[in-house]
Amino acid sequence: MDINILEEIAVNAAINLEWTKAIDTNKRVINLEKNNLGAHLRLGFAYLQLGEWEKAKKIYRKVIKIQPTNNVAKENLERIKILELKKSKKKAFTSSSLSPSLFLEIPGKTRTVALVNIGQKNILAQLIIGQEVILRPKKRRVEIRTTDQDYIGCLPDDLSKRLLFFLKFKSKYNAYIKEAALNRIIIFIKEETKGKKVAKYLSFPPQKIGESISQVTLNTPEDDTSDGEELTESDIEKLAETLTSEEKEYMPFKPEDKDENEDEEE
Repeated sequence: MDINILEEIAVNAAINLEWTKAIDTNKRVINLEKNNLGAHLRLGFAYLQLGEWEKAKKIYRKVIKIQPTNNVAKENLERIKILELKKSKKKAFTSSSLSPSLFLEIPGKTRTVALVNIGQKNILAQLIIGQEVILRPKKRRVEIRTTDQDYIGCLPDDLSKRLLFFLKFKSKYNAYIKEAALNRIIIFIKEETKGKKVAKYLSFPPQKIGESISQVTLNTPEDDTSDGEELTESDIEKLAETLTSEEKEYMPFKPEDKDENEDEEE
């Protein structure tokens, strides 16, 4: 088989979290091209995802022989060293435990984001692609933690501000590790359910706002039978701060409009 086709198969296997297939395919590439850097890096990464540290170390050392300045190999060797010192080899995620559609993008309902203020290396080193993490709301930010409550990092300020609002009104989200390195963590957030008070707002607006945004309206006391707080003027102002400029054009009303309506009623 042509080496370019094999490399494409290897990449797709990794995207679909099929680590065993990725290992077999990358080995075939290396058999055809001994010093193929990309295949070695993909092979080492696949071993790392399966928790086969010794095999991963061997591959990353080969990468450094091929390219002594390769930072990816050096970082992953450091990561393995941390894991070995902690002696905390966790159960590996495999293709059988994760759906290939785990990172399926759904407009308005999913967001891939790089964390800020990331945590300690000994925690980050243990993260595996596909691992579930939790959103923990704080006063002014949303922290990301493992299910064991180990701190990983925070959402950027703008996204934190937005999701704090949605979380306040009982929206629920699942989150998973999409990329893990000692100096960079990327997660995938997926909206599971949305609170009734914010049901007609997008959790994650696209860059270009489509027609759906023009239909946004707020629930009113008459058509809302859910428990909990009503959206107040202060809540609307806070939401407005998190919206894009395009979305603001389609706000159902502005706080000042509400005041004018109330004056007319009087």
